[in-house]
Amino acid sequence: MTGKIVLVTGANGGLGTYVTQAFLRAGATVIGTSRKTQQSDFNDSNFTALPAEISSRESAKSLVDQVVARFGRMDVLAHTVGGFAGGQSVVETDDATFQRMLDLNLNSVFHILRAAVPTLRKTASGRIIAIGSRAALEPGANVGAYSASKAAMVSLIKTVALENKDAGLTANVILPGTMDTPANRKAMPGADFSKWVQPATVAGLMVWLASDAGRDVNGAVIPVYGSDV
Repeated sequence: MTGKIVLVTGANGGLGTYVTQAFLRAGATVIGTSRKTQQSDFNDSNFTALPAEISSRESAKSLVDQVVARFGRMDVLAHTVGGFAGGQSVVETDDATFQRMLDLNLNSVFHILRAAVPTLRKTASGRIIAIGSRAALEPGANVGAYSASKAAMVSLIKTVALENKDAGLTANVILPGTMDTPANRKAMPGADFSKWVQPATVAGLMVWLASDAGRDVNGAVIPVYGSDV
């Protein structure tokens, strides 16, 4: 990945931290973004913190414009932004929760895709890798809003893959099962952590998909379920 310009959204999150570190170890120049990211988050000369929002088309475009203005281009978009809310049936789910899941898991990727795709097409080898969820394919009871938002996100990524294959641009989505993060351990203290997916595994897969070795993988929906299959 030496010489590649990589934008990681949610760079200092539970998974984003691993993804950022993995790209840095692979030699990439990484621009990490989130609402509160800081330069001190990663002690690496190839890391640049760029605090930003991607909650609208305008804010996402401003972010991508800043990356291009500073680094000349962008080769990879690694999208890790997302969120979870659940615990209620579809009938009991309120409007605010449903909208929050759409904003975090669907609208954010919609905005950043519209901003990033034109730039990524110019490289003739652009890469988009997004993080979905097992729930996109296997919805469970009482997580309807979350599952629906992730399923729609998968459809969006696959559509982008079809629309941009003429430019050598690939777009893939990874569907992890429950990941072994501090937040998940706190939320589910009685779970069997040994069955959970390691964030470093997902991060490594993202780097591979972004590399030359992954160029023939496009429009893929990749399950990563750990031992909980």
